[in-house]
Amino acid sequence: MKVQIIIGSTRPGRIGSQVAKWVMKNLPEQDETAYELVDLGDYKLPIFDEPIHPSMGQYKHDHTLEWSKKIKEADAYVFVTPEYNAGYPASLKNAIDYLFHEWKAKPVMIVSYGVNGGQGASAQLRQVAERLKMQPTNTSPMLTITREMSGEDGQLKDTAESLKSYEAILEEAGDELLTIGNAVEVLAA
Repeated sequence: MKVQIIIGSTRPGRIGSQVAKWVMKNLPEQDETAYELVDLGDYKLPIFDEPIHPSMGQYKHDHTLEWSKKIKEADAYVFVTPEYNAGYPASLKNAIDYLFHEWKAKPVMIVSYGVNGGQGASAQLRQVAERLKMQPTNTSPMLTITREMSGEDGQLKDTAESLKSYEAILEEAGDELLTIGNAVEVLAA
């Protein structure tokens, strides 16, 4: 099974890549499971500009074709998202909206972070995932990021130590993701 860990923020100076690397390092290891970081910042998707609805799969733009190809490579996803003003970033919503069939019926775990753990972002993203017929894990790690956890540069201090208290919940959610993923593979066979 291939699992993509998608960094949902494209903001300069973000801590999303640190959180995503910590997630990848702490997800359960299982035979024949591979994890890959996918950074939305690498895809430069403009505000949704496809002339035909994504459910038709008739993409016209190279950036959409490239994004579709990348997402099709995975069997499951982990969305790593900050909370911005009680929601998740427009960059992630835009990237999700570009596609339809690529997401459909696939397992997803939502890892949110922010001052209050990113509860609003997690809840909104779960609604979108369910609308796309994705299979969200019951457990969604929500990481509360405090001022004491970040340095003057805005980056997390010693990421592993800062997030250590969240390892058990991440492991539980990771186990759920792999269980759902294995069940989907069996049903598809």
